[in-house]
Amino acid sequence: MSLPRYALTWRRFWASALAAEMEYRVNFLVELAATVGNLVGSLFVLSLLFGPAAGGGGLGGWSWEGALLVLGAYTLLDGVASTLLHPNLGSIVTQVQRGTLDFVLLKPIDSQFWLSLRTFSPWGLPGVGAGLALMLYAVARLDRPPAWWAVGQAVAMLLASCLLLYALWFVLAASSIWFVKIWNATEVLRSTLAAGRYPVQAYPLGLRIFLTFVLPVAFLTTVPAEALLGRAGPTQLVGSLVVAATAAALSRRFWHFALAHYTSASS
Repeated sequence: MSLPRYALTWRRFWASALAAEMEYRVNFLVELAATVGNLVGSLFVLSLLFGPAAGGGGLGGWSWEGALLVLGAYTLLDGVASTLLHPNLGSIVTQVQRGTLDFVLLKPIDSQFWLSLRTFSPWGLPGVGAGLALMLYAVARLDRPPAWWAVGQAVAMLLASCLLLYALWFVLAASSIWFVKIWNATEVLRSTLAAGRYPVQAYPLGLRIFLTFVLPVAFLTTVPAEALLGRAGPTQLVGSLVVAATAAALSRRFWHFALAHYTSASS
């Protein structure tokens, strides 16, 4: 299929998904209430560590406004995960268990494209909006507004964060070809990624190394916030792009490796 055909297919995927999801509009209010509740709880904890209750200072050299940027980036990415990653990649496990993955592989379309973008959940959009609103509020409280190049770098870093988050989720979901109860590992991943709601410099050295080089949580939220503050160096910026691109390429190769070991339901 050509690129325009993929774009048309993508549009039709999401049009049908939106039509189906709009039958349950009360879900939007439920998700909005859940998002606001989680955000209020996170802000309370953040105020104890970085706000006036912390004596006017913060952990790891981060100010209240900078910590808000990190929390906003985390909330935005969590909304993206709820909108795209959970509904799409979560279905891989079900399709492997039921044998319906065979029908996906027989379609004249790239299977990773189909599995990654087949549907979306608009109920995760409140999280995306809340994250953007929190980041804009934090920027408005800064002593000096960020330069245009800092904004551009932050946007690029957030896009790289989305790509990195997708790669992590996709590799874990593709592992269901070997492991049946993969959702146990998924919950562990979600709990670990929750560490990204605070600046990585606030953690002890050992945990900081783990969240940077083993599970790259620092690249998801801390680096975009540092870019917006104008504090990210070339090494951090280039490193984030390289890590995201490498993770995406590895997820592609891992998917082909997994398919080579997949035993279809009809075989």
